[in-house]
Amino acid sequence: MIQLIHVSKSYDRRVALSDLTLEIGKGEFVLLMGPSGAGKSTLLRMLIGEERPDQGQIFVQGKNVGQLRQSEVPYLRRKIGTVFQEFHLLPKKSVFENVALPLLVQRSSAADIRRKVTEALRAVGVEHKKDQSPASLSTGEQQRVCIARAIVNGPVVLLADEPTGNLDPERTAEIIELFKLINARGTTVVVATHDPHVMALVNRRVMTLIQGVLMPEVQRGDA
Repeated sequence: MIQLIHVSKSYDRRVALSDLTLEIGKGEFVLLMGPSGAGKSTLLRMLIGEERPDQGQIFVQGKNVGQLRQSEVPYLRRKIGTVFQEFHLLPKKSVFENVALPLLVQRSSAADIRRKVTEALRAVGVEHKKDQSPASLSTGEQQRVCIARAIVNGPVVLLADEPTGNLDPERTAEIIELFKLINARGTTVVVATHDPHVMALVNRRVMTLIQGVLMPEVQRGDA
């Protein structure tokens, strides 16, 4: 599903990732742990083709991401949902319209948009908020809308970069439970975080980055 082979990336003289080799299988739920500046965000940006490695190869679903033409990158991203700490919801559009945006870009039919957006909002528990503006929602609800937008295409991979950074412990637990449900339906989930509370909530495989270097892995249970 995801494979990195001897990947390195630097910005000027600062090393972001150093000789990184890892593999994430289809249907896994993986935590990517590490302090701020460890290289977690750089790794996720590379998986969606936003950054390219200086050295090494990156494969997602058999595609060599680093060798994709710019015109091919949007097709890769249709298979990958992304959730970030910052919500990036459009304030002048309703919840429904925000979640529909990826489908509009693909020129999906109106019937498909209604069906898929309704299903996504229902899956994250905010279908009843569909006509409201993002500003009227709590932070937890806004993050649920972001998750709905990320899964509305039925992605094979969901990448989340510090998705609970703006949330209190109770809302954090709710969002992690959503990720578990999405993973249970077959989606590969990768959550990058520096919050040890998240690790306590997700008893799965843990990869840790320290200054761009991958530490020995921790394999945990299936809870």
